[in-house]
Amino acid sequence: MDPSSQSSSAGNGILPPPGGGGGGGGTHVNTPASTPITNSGNAVLDAAEEQKHNLNQSINSIQKTLGLLHQLYLTVSSFNVASQLPLLQRLNSLVAELHTMQKLAENCHIQVPMEVVNLIDDGKNPDEFTKDVLNSCIAKNQITKGKTDAFKSLRKYLLEELEQAFPDEVESFRDIRASSAFETKRLAQMQNVLANGDVKVKIEL
Repeated sequence: MDPSSQSSSAGNGILPPPGGGGGGGGTHVNTPASTPITNSGNAVLDAAEEQKHNLNQSINSIQKTLGLLHQLYLTVSSFNVASQLPLLQRLNSLVAELHTMQKLAENCHIQVPMEVVNLIDDGKNPDEFTKDVLNSCIAKNQITKGKTDAFKSLRKYLLEELEQAFPDEVESFRDIRASSAFETKRLAQMQNVLANGDVKVKIEL
């Protein structure tokens, strides 16, 4: 930047963010969702890769913003007359990067639970939310497994008692269940068709 233009910016205060992000956001490109992104082989990225690319750009912008905030903190903490111009430059870079971050966020569609936001507001580690969710899932899984095992034991007990009283009916019941299970498995294999038209069959040993 020309020193004369820097002096004029120091006299006028904080500059408004340029249309393209400018300043601290010049390295980021805001790519609309409708614009195809190509790699070195000129192959169009699919939706998942494009979303990942947009997310990486947003993460880089956030990290750059954190770096600018740290530099701004150092400038303010040791401020003197000579620091006025660097202070204004870093303020302009921060505003421009925040503008770029806002543009990049339009292409990222991520849902953050309110519990995570509340933990961050309280100054806590958001990983605690993940830990609590996992512990809750483990506890519910153990309860569900206990109920399933109880029903299996009850079914086994009833079949044993019924087999003693009605052996023929129980034998017919088992044949019907076996044929029904085979038909269900066959239909599932028919529906599990690969993109090339082949059928994906699970081989059981």
